[in-house]
Amino acid sequence: MPGAAGFRIRKDFVRPSKELMEGFRGIPTSNINDEMNRMFNMQAAISPLNPVNSMVGCAFTVKVPIGDNLMIHKALDMIQPGDILVVDGAGAEDRSLAGEIMMTFAEMKGVAGVVVDGALRDCDALRKMKMPIYCRSVTPQGPYKNGPGEIGYPISCGGQVVFPGDIIVGDADGIVVIRPEDAPEVLDLARRKLAGETAKLGRYHSEGPDYENHALNTDKSLEKLGVHYID
Repeated sequence: MPGAAGFRIRKDFVRPSKELMEGFRGIPTSNINDEMNRMFNMQAAISPLNPVNSMVGCAFTVKVPIGDNLMIHKALDMIQPGDILVVDGAGAEDRSLAGEIMMTFAEMKGVAGVVVDGALRDCDALRKMKMPIYCRSVTPQGPYKNGPGEIGYPISCGGQVVFPGDIIVGDADGIVVIRPEDAPEVLDLARRKLAGETAKLGRYHSEGPDYENHALNTDKSLEKLGVHYID
């Protein structure tokens, strides 16, 4: 009989404080990722199915075989309100892992969002849901329910390693993954960046851009890099 690896469930994990997670709400994912050296955003292929203003929550991780959703059903039994279901479906696009019924179950349980590195279906219904839903693709083909899989272990989703308890932030641009130990510093830096960009845009709208200074700064950067101008 096979060992535990690949077919196991971790019953619980440490979740970040709600106050820490909620601090990221409303901060653009672009600002957050910039302050993590632009290293922790998921791939662009993991895109929202429905309008997303600000998705924030704790990662509840699931790893499933290609085209099989048995362990996602178990995850929906275990997941807590405010968690974000993050599914490693190996990026497979030919068989959906969930649809309207499972997503309605998740929304009614208080799940803060769903991120699937794989396919979903029933997209007309999913687009009308309030719970943020991200996936790689859409297909009407349904899933198997044979297992195995893992719940509560590190996974790969959208090119990022996601640990249970990571802070997940999503908006219309995409998704960033924040380690809880990095979160206080990242939050402070992202708030400062957002404030700076907001002030700059305010000046643009009230005074107009400083075209001369913009050109001067760009030329300085190009000169430092050794640009050549050809007549």
